[in-house]
Amino acid sequence: MDISLPGEDGRSARYALAGQPVQPVIGARFTRIAYAAAHVVADPLAMTDPWSRPMVDWDRTMAFRHHLWRLGFRIAEAMDTSQRGMGFDWTNAQELIRRSIAEARTVDGADLASGAGTDHLAPAAAKTLDDVITAYEEQFGFIEGLGGKAIMMASRALAATAKGPDDYVHVYDRILGQASGKVILHWLGDMFDPALKGYWGSSDFEAALDTVIAIIERHADKVAGIKISLLDAGKEIALRTRLPDGVVMFTGDDFNYPELIAGDEKRHSHALLGIFDAIAPVANAALAKLAERNRAGYDALMAPTVPLSRKIFEAPTEYYKAGIVFMAWLNGHQDHFAMVGGMQSARSIRHYADIFRLADQAGLLADPDLAVARMRSLCAVAGV
Repeated sequence: MDISLPGEDGRSARYALAGQPVQPVIGARFTRIAYAAAHVVADPLAMTDPWSRPMVDWDRTMAFRHHLWRLGFRIAEAMDTSQRGMGFDWTNAQELIRRSIAEARTVDGADLASGAGTDHLAPAAAKTLDDVITAYEEQFGFIEGLGGKAIMMASRALAATAKGPDDYVHVYDRILGQASGKVILHWLGDMFDPALKGYWGSSDFEAALDTVIAIIERHADKVAGIKISLLDAGKEIALRTRLPDGVVMFTGDDFNYPELIAGDEKRHSHALLGIFDAIAPVANAALAKLAERNRAGYDALMAPTVPLSRKIFEAPTEYYKAGIVFMAWLNGHQDHFAMVGGMQSARSIRHYADIFRLADQAGLLADPDLAVARMRSLCAVAGV
């Protein structure tokens, strides 16, 4: 089977599919905690103002969560993969969290944690640290009030308001001190969100690391773990090495996740990854191999997913969500390639063509006939 796809020079060339779809291992038990940060499925027929009034297909959105649970993943809900702060507002996030927590209770072994941030507070409207604290409290209160677990997301409002590390310490001390359950922290780099530049009160990694560790050590009884998304394996290992006993390292490194999850002779990272939304069948099969202590089998499955992930998360990294949803459409999890905020337009047809090729080579086109038909339709719309 082949298809005409645009190349780097702008001219089309035939591409012959070569990959074999990888079959997941249903019922596999992992030796790593594996969260997939899940996307939302837009409802293009209901949207009359796609840029400012997001409409969600709740049935398809929940069906995708069942797909991830079936493959053994936990779900990181209402995170940046769901376009929090990029078209998906807190009002919709509340409905998403409410529905997901309810759905999880219908599935044996299902687990999820939900993003608690300050995105309903515009950064320019935050005048004091108390404004930021109040915003965090509202979202924590909503999630924990439903019996959910919270992921403390990085805050644009805090980044805009804080004058230095002490201000971050003050806010995190307040929120962690009053959280009713254990919390996962989230260190999101400015490649994912430019508004978070200098988070933790410094642009110097070592200084920021000292601030984070100090916060975690003071609240080790409340911090379940921390996710770091800096796309730098060395920085993650530096943080991992300094974590107190009982606090888990979650990799958010969509460039270097295979070796970080596998770990070294001392420590390993667990996972909280946006890319797991797109590569769930292969990640499932690979984690099953790792649980069998078959490192070669794990590497063989994971390695081909890395070029795909690096393409999806290439700069501007914040637009990676388009590639995630594109993969869901190719694989039949939704009937359209439309996103809240119209974000499918954030990437070019050549970008999507590259994702298609790499997904095939990684064994991630579950139904090649369907994927080819859909890719041809996208190319036709783009004039290819």
